[in-house]
This record gives sequence, structure tokens and C-alpha cells, in this order.
Amino acid sequence: MTTPFDNDPKTRRPGLLAGLRASFLTGLVVIAPVGLTIWLIWTVVGWIDGVVLPLVPYTFRPEQYIGINLRGVGVIIFLMFTVMVGWVAKGLIGRSLIRFAESLVDRMPVVRSIYSGIKQISETVFAQSDRSFEKACLIEYPRRGIWAIGFISTQARGEISTRAPTAGALLSVFLPTTPNPTSGFLLFVPREDVIELDMSVEDAAKLVISAGLVYPNGKDPTQKPGRG
Repeated sequence: MTTPFDNDPKTRRPGLLAGLRASFLTGLVVIAPVGLTIWLIWTVVGWIDGVVLPLVPYTFRPEQYIGINLRGVGVIIFLMFTVMVGWVAKGLIGRSLIRFAESLVDRMPVVRSIYSGIKQISETVFAQSDRSFEKACLIEYPRRGIWAIGFISTQARGEISTRAPTAGALLSVFLPTTPNPTSGFLLFVPREDVIELDMSVEDAAKLVISAGLVYPNGKDPTQKPGRG
């Protein structure tokens, strides 16, 4: 015997296909980050092996003794070689050799420009320094009424602070782009127009990379980060 409630759409359970679709999407969310991470690491390791191993004499390659080509051997050799070069470069002899080599490069017009550019990029990216972004902030950009996340680096000094027609201090603010926060704009903003945020720089970076999808306090956006 049927009742009027048997065909009520409000009491109808999801079908088999809908359940399978939901399970598939959930599994995809779990598998995709892990799989892409493993694939990226595997690809990078293979690329480094392909560049380093041809430079290593065959008699020093492990595959000659174990019979198989182990992925990652080139990475280990590269790390050991890099550490050794860094250790030598910190010594007196190493610094003298570097100065001598750079003096030779400075005499080559085209090579000099390429080398100086790559050196500046390397020093900026890999240099060991305690300087980092101080705080995450909000600024009005590109016009009044539209807000963007930025990172406060330092207070503007020198000619920037003296020549700018502002009454107060200026802050150096890096405005990152989405989803690649390594590119962006350097803005000098009056201190009174900068709103400092309680969230950490790392959490603000996650917010920028995810295009606003990942909030540091996602459980309760009305609460400040760090509260229970």
C-alpha cells in the first residue's frame, strides 16, 4: 500500500549515481593534491638527474655497481657539490677566486650583463637574511572603495620619503598578484591609509594564492585568527 508521502521529493533519498558522484569528487579532492605533489617532485628529481648525471664520470655512477639507475642520485650529487662549493667560497681562497672570475666576466660585454642579472636574482631569492615582510595589511587599490591585501616591508627612507608630497610617513607595501604572489607591485602608501591585519603573513599569502577561497579563520570569519 502506498501513501501520499511515498512520492514526496522532500523525503526521497539521493540516487545511486548521485552518491557515486559525491564520493568520486571527495576522493578526487583527496587524491589530486597528493598525486600532483608526488608527480611534481618525481619530475623535478628526474630533470636534475638528467642534467647532473651526464657530467659525472661513469666510474663514479652507482648504476655501475648496483646494476640499476636509481632516481635521485643526481640530486644527492648536486647537493653535495653545492655544499662543497659554498664551503670553499666562504674561505679566503674561494673569495679570491670568485673576485678573479668576476673580474674576467666584467670584461665581456654580453656575458657581463647576463651574469650580473642572474647574480642579482640569485642573491635576492637565496640570500640568507633576517629581513622579511613585517605585517599583512589592507590598502585601497586600484581606487577608493576597493580593498587589496598587501605586505608591509619597511618604512620608506631617503629620497622617497623626502620628495613625496605627504604630511606623514610612507610605508613600503608589496601588493602581490593572484594566484602567483611572487609578482606584484611596490607601492609607497601613507601610514594612515594602511590597515594592519591580525593574520600572519603566511595566512595572508594563502588567501592571495587561493583567490579568496582559503581563509585563515575559515570556521568563523567573524573571529580573529588564533582564537578558539
